Amino acid sequence: MILEIDKVSCGYGLKTIVKDISVKVQSGEVLTLLGPNGVGKTTFFKTILGFLKLHGGEIKLDGQNIKYWKKSKLAKAIGYVPQAHIPPFPFTVLDVVVMGRTAHLGIFASPSRKDIRIAEEALEALDVAYLKEKTYTEISGGERQMVLVARALTQEPEILVMDEPTSNLDFGNQVKVLKQINRLSKNGLGIIMTSHFPDHAFLCSTKVALLEKNNIFTVGSVDEVITEDKLRAAYGVNVKIISSINNENILIKSCVPVLD
Repeated sequence: MILEIDKVSCGYGLKTIVKDISVKVQSGEVLTLLGPNGVGKTTFFKTILGFLKLHGGEIKLDGQNIKYWKKSKLAKAIGYVPQAHIPPFPFTVLDVVVMGRTAHLGIFASPSRKDIRIAEEALEALDVAYLKEKTYTEISGGERQMVLVARALTQEPEILVMDEPTSNLDFGNQVKVLKQINRLSKNGLGIIMTSHFPDHAFLCSTKVALLEKNNIFTVGSVDEVITEDKLRAAYGVNVKIISSINNENILIKSCVPVLD
């Protein structure tokens, strides 16, 4: 499946925040969207997901304009992983994951054995099946993030949209989430994610989009977009791109801030 964003403009009400953005993501690719706060990354995501109306342009899935799709059809094609949150009710982990099947159910239908099995398989695929009976509000932040990914997978989407999937996670849990993102993309899932850490794009991105102030938008390979000059212009800080070779003779790159 190919998600094609063609000259898209979006915003709130009559105010346009993002203008004329174009990018494509296909099955097996990971697009990391970088950029400082306030440039419209979340607005852009909400528009892709159908939460906000387009101000201009088209969003197409396999050549079909999603503007005319029902919400349920769109939810089956595009999964969404928000930043980890704590719901007001103490649901079990399995209950939270089964909620991802909503788009596949009738208005008054209850989850079937098949829906529960799909939810259990999603937890197993992410190596967190041991959490199934635990209370979602009582597990760690890293575990909650994995559960939200599992919930999105139960939608059986072709494209997965992830809003800062490593936000508020410690270093170890960030790495675990990034490993799963790599694993999911290798299994054919197309992924769009936002991050505040350029290093995350080095670790798991096929391509990178950099959204700056004044609607400056750059798309390309990781090496083309994540450069010292571009990051300095986008974030207003000095950085150095450091390269090294690991024990397996693989080139590793990292973005290091320079404190003047």
